[in-house]
Amino acid sequence: MIDKTCASLERAVADIHDGATVMIGGFGNAGMPSSLIDALIAHGARELTIVNNNAGNGDTGLAALIKEKRVRKIVCSFPRQSDSWHFDALYRAGAIELELTPQGNLAERIRAAGAGIGGFFTPTGYGTLLAEGKETRVIDGKNYVFETPIHADFALIKALRGDRWGNLVYRKTARNFGPIMAMAAKTTIAQVHDIVPLGDLDPEAIVTPGIFVQRVVKEAV
Repeated sequence: MIDKTCASLERAVADIHDGATVMIGGFGNAGMPSSLIDALIAHGARELTIVNNNAGNGDTGLAALIKEKRVRKIVCSFPRQSDSWHFDALYRAGAIELELTPQGNLAERIRAAGAGIGGFFTPTGYGTLLAEGKETRVIDGKNYVFETPIHADFALIKALRGDRWGNLVYRKTARNFGPIMAMAAKTTIAQVHDIVPLGDLDPEAIVTPGIFVQRVVKEAV
């Protein structure tokens, strides 16, 4: 019998190792798997490479992981906002590395990894510092820069409901990066509000099928 549910958040993240590349879903706080991040902090893994849309908000979630100095490098599109003070302080001190990626490129690099694509050419970033050291090409008279896919060891994502097979549905904009991150990681861990019996999810509403999910765990209340 296939059963991907985990009894605890702690067990769900127990094998995330030092130096792992971890994708974390969310657009700011929308869709951020806070319970899994808290469990990861308690677990103690260090020297992580984090792939996320931004660099944390305030003092919780991803920001708390950064504050604990567990992150060696972050790949994101929006690192500087009014409440990203933990990232800002560490970056200014040279204690964290940043790979800045325009948001569309970030999404497509993640999607390319899940789709098995070796890379793609995009006009975004051409002629800027973001294109330094990358292959460029003129296609139909337009300048492009080559971007590579982003793969991950783990993806931590948040969904509204899941079943024991790992099928997931999301709540509105909380969906954001979750589906493509689930496809791009070796191990996807989904934090859900409810774990429902097999068959309760409408097949037409399932966004992420269980083939892309290895663990499902109920979020902390």
